[in-house]
This record gives sequence, structure tokens and C-alpha cells, in this order.
Amino acid sequence: MQKNKIITVLGGTGFVGHHLATRLSSAGYQVRIPTRAREAHRDLLVLPGVQVIQANVHKPDELQMVLQGCDAVINLISILNERRSPQEKFETVNIDLVQNLIQQCEASEVSRLIHISALKADALEGPSEYLKTKGLAESLIAKSKLQSTVLRPSVIFGANDSFVNRFAKLLKMPAPWFFLPMPNTRFAPVYVEDVVSAILVALEDRDTINKTYSCCGPKIYSMRELILLIMRNMGLKRRVIGLNTFFSKIAATVLGVMPGKPFSKDNFLSMHVNSICDENGLEKLGISPQSMESVIPAYLKPRDHNSRFSDYRKSAGR
Repeated sequence: MQKNKIITVLGGTGFVGHHLATRLSSAGYQVRIPTRAREAHRDLLVLPGVQVIQANVHKPDELQMVLQGCDAVINLISILNERRSPQEKFETVNIDLVQNLIQQCEASEVSRLIHISALKADALEGPSEYLKTKGLAESLIAKSKLQSTVLRPSVIFGANDSFVNRFAKLLKMPAPWFFLPMPNTRFAPVYVEDVVSAILVALEDRDTINKTYSCCGPKIYSMRELILLIMRNMGLKRRVIGLNTFFSKIAATVLGVMPGKPFSKDNFLSMHVNSICDENGLEKLGISPQSMESVIPAYLKPRDHNSRFSDYRKSAGR
């Protein structure tokens, strides 16, 4: 795909979206990012070629408006936990929105779709609603007429992520112990910039059309090993007490009703499968994934405010 093409990015105001918008802008693409709160994301407007458009993509007419004349659409929209709002339900976000997106792409003659799913998404055998609905979305895309590429990342990390930083916040609480649900579940965390690189390759390489790529980092960790890695980089010492399945379920019941839902029943169910790759699609795309050890010290180690701001600017490519 030639540069200066118009790319619509759904979910472009989020964690992955900020990194992607920066890279697309640097590569010369024109980028449209719809959001229901344009004024809250004015930071994206400083990027050359980036438009932030006031629109609710859950409404078919508004979604069609932001798709008009674009050459490709990238769907990053996802939720890990449901909220009270009707627009923050797994079925609404992972199924209804994707179905609407397919219909509006076909109506607007937008043939190219890159969709970010989740590792171990499975419409039939997914252990959680999150993984089942992600799998159902993949099925809808596969049955459509669109030229699609699906990326299935393990947990994504990087500055301002919700995974590492969530645990870092919990670990800062004054307590000698840290009770950890599902300590033996394994992950292959993937760096956000590597996921963005995969998206850019998919945009430019037509050989990726109608293919699915699992995306993992270079190393596999148990949940316990991840917590220990985070603690080391924060200079903290805690005794990590792993909870068995029974007590992990109790923890999910309790934490799932707390503000922010740090660990929900659906998260508990998702962790019944390991988030690791049978075959790492990043390597097929010519990408050498970066390790957590080489990245997370930049945003976890205690430092002054100016140093943290400098790291953020560096990660954003500014």
C-alpha cells in the first residue's frame, strides 16, 4: 500500500493507538481517528497528517462517515472487562461493532481491514466470554468479503500499558505479602512497538491478506515470574503467595466488584489457558520481538518526573 493513503484507526486514542498513530504519521499516511471525546485527545493533533474526528463508531451512520474515502481500516477497539454501560459489553464491542464495521466497510467500498484480536481467541472452546467473543469476531471477518489480516497478540506491554502498570500500582500498596491469583498461567508478553510494526507490515504487504498471525514476545513467563520481574525493576521486595484455583476464583469475585476491576471472573476464566504462541507470527513478518527486560526498566524504575517525561516522549517517537 502506498504512503499518503488514508487509514482509519478505530481505538486510535488508546494505548496501542497512540503508538500506531505516531508510526503511521511518520510513515506518511493520512490518519483518521474517531472518538466520542475529541477534546480529551488533542495531543494526537500535533502529529502530521492525523485527524481526530468527533464520532461514535457504534452508530452505523457515524461509522460510515469516518470510513468514507479511506483506503484501509484498523480495528484496535477492545475491552478486557465489561462495565455497566451498554457500549462496554463483550457482545457490543467484540461482536456487534465488528459486524457493523464489516457492513459499513462493504457499503463504503473499503476492502482492507486489519483487526487486532487476542491470542487463544476461540468462538467454541474459549474459556471466557472475552476469548469466545473475540473468536466470534474472527469468524465474522473470515466470512466477509473484506481483504483482512488478523493479529492475535499475547498481553501487550510498553510505557503506559494497563498490564504491567496495573500490577506495579498494586505492588506499591504497603504490605509484606502479595497474593497472586493463577500464578502458573504462562504468557509471552509482546512489546507494543512490535505489534505496531506488524500492523505496518500488514498494511504494506499484500501477502498478509486473509491470514492470521499470532504475536508473542521472545520469552515465556509464568504469572509469578512476571510479578517478580516487575518487583525487581521497581526495587521492591514482597513475598509472593500464589493462590490455587479455588482461592483465585474467590479473589476474582472480590476484586471484580472493586473500582477498575483489577481481576474479574472473566479474567480468571481467561487464565485457564496459557497465552503463548505455537508459532510466532512476528518472525514470519520479519520482526525480531523485544524482551520485557530490555524495555520495562525505562518506565518502572524509580526516577524523577523529568526523566519519566523524557522516556514517554522517546517511546512516542518525539
